[in-house]
Amino acid sequence: MVKMPKYYRQKNPHAMPRASFAYAQTFNCRLYSAVILPMTTISLCLSVNHSISAQPLPPPAPVSPLPARTLSGSQISLNGRSLPGAWLQQPQGNNQVAIYVSDGALRQLIGVDLLSNVNPARQPIVWFAPVTKPVILATKFLGGYRYLDITNFAQTAGWQIQTQGNILAIATPKAQVKNLSLTASRIVVDLDNPTPWQVRQGSPIKISPDPTTPDAKPPAPVNREWTIVLDGIADAGLIQRYTPLPATPPPTSLPNLIKQLIPTPEPQSPVKQVEVVNNQTLIRLSVPLGLSPKVSTINQPHRLIIDLRPDTLEPRDIIWTKGLRWRQQYVNLGTDRFPVVWLEINPRTIGITLKPIVTNPDTLIGTAPISQTAQRYVAVGAINGGYFNRNNRLPLGAIRQDNQWLSSPILNRGAIAWNNSGQFYFGRLTLQEILTTSSNVRVPILFLNSGYVQSGIARYTPAWGKFYTSLTDNERVFVVQNNKITNQFAGDKAGQTNFPIPPDSYLLVLRGNSTTLASQLPNGTDVQITSSTTPSDFNRYPNIIGAGPLLLQNSQIVLDAKGEKFSNAFIAEKAVRSGICTTANNNLLITATHNRAGGLGATLAEHAQIMKLLGCVNALNLDGGSSTSLYLSGQLLDRYPNTAARVHNGIGIFLQAR
Repeated sequence: MVKMPKYYRQKNPHAMPRASFAYAQTFNCRLYSAVILPMTTISLCLSVNHSISAQPLPPPAPVSPLPARTLSGSQISLNGRSLPGAWLQQPQGNNQVAIYVSDGALRQLIGVDLLSNVNPARQPIVWFAPVTKPVILATKFLGGYRYLDITNFAQTAGWQIQTQGNILAIATPKAQVKNLSLTASRIVVDLDNPTPWQVRQGSPIKISPDPTTPDAKPPAPVNREWTIVLDGIADAGLIQRYTPLPATPPPTSLPNLIKQLIPTPEPQSPVKQVEVVNNQTLIRLSVPLGLSPKVSTINQPHRLIIDLRPDTLEPRDIIWTKGLRWRQQYVNLGTDRFPVVWLEINPRTIGITLKPIVTNPDTLIGTAPISQTAQRYVAVGAINGGYFNRNNRLPLGAIRQDNQWLSSPILNRGAIAWNNSGQFYFGRLTLQEILTTSSNVRVPILFLNSGYVQSGIARYTPAWGKFYTSLTDNERVFVVQNNKITNQFAGDKAGQTNFPIPPDSYLLVLRGNSTTLASQLPNGTDVQITSSTTPSDFNRYPNIIGAGPLLLQNSQIVLDAKGEKFSNAFIAEKAVRSGICTTANNNLLITATHNRAGGLGATLAEHAQIMKLLGCVNALNLDGGSSTSLYLSGQLLDRYPNTAARVHNGIGIFLQAR
């Protein structure tokens, strides 16, 4: 915590007296201001070395007394750039104030590395320091985030901090990128000061086709673009050394002769460009597809170390809070090594619950990054869930939330069910709904609020949204209110007609051959619907997510992807995988398994084996590939945010205040 100077007790809050600046000079400290309310600030005095020059903040507003309440926000202005990040400011008594930033924001925006720990109240970190000398930060949990007390850490680093409304402004000392040195698989970046850094994963680099064979297919990419971003200005000579030149002109031209006289980066150098954009240095890399950059930092001298490796996952075992543990490591399967990141949850821990989450509580139509959906629900953690149609953004599997069916299962695929007592059930799930009318018509309803379309009857409730838009041509739509058909409509072409779904009603949609039943459903007909599941055990659980295929039951591999009607291409695919399972001690794991070291992702059979090696007893495969996203406290643990696809639904972890 930071001790407040005496001038906080000044009677005149509208001006900072000269004595305040004399105080700062006497005690060799830097003044910075923390805005408490719009147009008011507090100035904090942090002891720093005068040789460190911080990037300037806006001029301070008049001084105001310390706040008597906690301030918070969801935006961080880092050296003038507005970024999403949760923060808190709390008065501590005795003229002290503490600044907290979510661990996800520190990791993703600043480059702080979170180390393994056994005490959830203390989080060791490293940032431009040896891992043998970590800084220990106190933790605080509030509203879906774990916050770390950065007050003393920021003071030591010479940061200037302001709060203004929803924004925490952080200005770090100015830094210069002095030099790059390269070996076969390592890039060393020399700096004059520690500075925030980030890594951005780009797309595979396209290779131009051979101009002599214009009809030939372009060669497959062999490299991927990566960008290392540092808050600092690169030396002019460094920028010149790594400035790409225009395409080579004809050999006989004068510009080409000039080009040959200018030194250029080595052809095999992974560094393709160094440039400065908006006071940030961007180091653009071209890295073989089987490799990725692993970044670490050291001090004395200050350096960023970039190792290009096939195995970049750093082992971690963090007791994040009571009942919730973040782990990551490589899992060996034969000669292959798979990077696995997972959360282990003790569902019997008081205050921890799990719920299905969808993109928008008001409709089942739509997709969003799982991090955005988790934050909407104020979940501390989450993983993507079941399948969906990426084009029309509709669900393709079971979603049951708090005893309400949001969407029905399809194709007897695998599902997981659970309650709030820490009990789980895994199996292949079917929902049977039967429509019975007062005229003795008895027919099955095939799907509920589903984007999966077949000939037959489907049902759409207000959970679908305010409107249903026809999914096939020539549908017949019936409105049911208070168990009575009150209206009916004939649809036209798919996608051209919207049918309102009143709040106290549902729609019956007849497709294909089932439209012949329309004459037996006149207005005024009384209808009843009965509903049950197979297996019947699913009926006992208020929450269900369906995906598939089912991987394990009672510690035995039960994979039957063909039986769950997955395509041959899907079965054979090597891909990134999401999974969920229970262990022998009845804990729950939610897992993200990425590409094996130097190769592609896991097949379904390999995924089943990996889950078994993790200690799973019952396990289910979730939607994977670009959908795989494991979220915790404002950050994705398993991948770079820009690589995560939008998803329809997921499973959220909720933590009540303790």
